[in-house]
Amino acid sequence: MADHNTLGKWGEEVAREYLLTQGYAIGGENIRVAGVEIDFIAMKDEWICFVEVKTRGSDFIDPIGAIDNRKRSRLVRAADAYMHSYDIPLEPRFDIVLVIGNPMNYTIEHIPDAFLPTLNNR
Repeated sequence: MADHNTLGKWGEEVAREYLLTQGYAIGGENIRVAGVEIDFIAMKDEWICFVEVKTRGSDFIDPIGAIDNRKRSRLVRAADAYMHSYDIPLEPRFDIVLVIGNPMNYTIEHIPDAFLPTLNNR
């Protein structure tokens, strides 16, 4: 496995444990919907959260910018397909969990409601 894949897998494990400790219920991991992989589908309170995890070995400047418009658009379409497939009664939200560092020294930043879905993104 390439180093970036190993780092990404580790980051997702850290993000999963973080979400659980924050009271989220994990409904799915690495779910493919409409040709798009959603890192986590998590529920908390009245929300269903479509969570994108970004892992970096060192600090980076613009965490929200790490998910470009194309990726956002694809996540929104996948979330919409998922919500309709299962008739989910919760409010959707798009979160980002950033894991920065390595297993010996890392930080986690959770950005709830990181972006709003747009209707005309392509």
